[in-house]
Amino acid sequence: MRSTLPPSPVVVITGASSGIGRATALAFAQQRARLVLAARGTEALERVAAQCARFGAQAIAVPTDVTDAKAVRALAGAALRRFGGIDVWINNVGVGAVGRFEATPMEAHRRVVEANLLGHMHGAHAVLPHFRSQGSGVLINMISLGGWVATPYAGAYTASKFGLRGWSAALRAELSDLPGVQVCDVCPTFVDTPGLRHGANYTGRKLAPPPPLVDPDAVASAIVRLARRPRPTLWLGSAALAGRLAQAAAPATTGRIGKWMADRALARAQRTPISQGNLFDASRHPAVHGGFRPEPKPKNKLALGLGLAVLGAVALGVLLATQDRDRS
Repeated sequence: MRSTLPPSPVVVITGASSGIGRATALAFAQQRARLVLAARGTEALERVAAQCARFGAQAIAVPTDVTDAKAVRALAGAALRRFGGIDVWINNVGVGAVGRFEATPMEAHRRVVEANLLGHMHGAHAVLPHFRSQGSGVLINMISLGGWVATPYAGAYTASKFGLRGWSAALRAELSDLPGVQVCDVCPTFVDTPGLRHGANYTGRKLAPPPPLVDPDAVASAIVRLARRPRPTLWLGSAALAGRLAQAAAPATTGRIGKWMADRALARAQRTPISQGNLFDASRHPAVHGGFRPEPKPKNKLALGLGLAVLGAVALGVLLATQDRDRS
């Protein structure tokens, strides 16, 4: 459906200092949106606001830790005081802790869930009263393929994303009597952001996301379009369908393959110190791109596309065979 956004909507973006959030702020700025940008790092956030201003957009930086419900309410209040309303709220914060579950401190697991799941809930809790009162608004939640496919060595991240998917669906149903209020989920596969470098790493090995990687600028452009034409779920990345089919058809096998791939990659990776990354402090060296995405040669693109197609076909065949057995 088409939303009723004004020509220069008021857009609140959490996690706006780096990665997808930063790219999304710049994409909305080019549309002359009025922006309220939130993240923990004040200097980085102000630099993004200045970049947005160079596109002719109005933008304010509001340093915010989304794990603090009071701070998120203050973020909503700042938007209302400055611009008189909120049209779009984008819950974009996402952190991770990679490592064997029992080798990762519980405080790290807890922080991941607090930031990813409770951070999104805090945002919705702060903005929904305003959406209800005006009868309109678009809430966008960043979920990722991780809400459907479990990720070995990222147990808390998986828990938070699976939880986000269920919570967002419940919220969408709860608001179904308010057609002007839309809840949208954005579900990309791995994106070329600095996220893995910024996150906690308890493996002792350098981390890199598996290909194919989505360009964060492409995700940002898709989010801008989604705000104008909301729909429940937006999938991004060529591996999304294959991954979902494989998980639905054979979750145990998919998990074993995921673990085998992760083990193999970690065994080959260079050693690096254990780090809690940006779990408890703002990200260092924030940027839009992570630099993990070299341009593949055309023949590699073709091979990759064929590989994904085969994976999807195999998964679908297994699923249909299972259904046939169930009916027999």
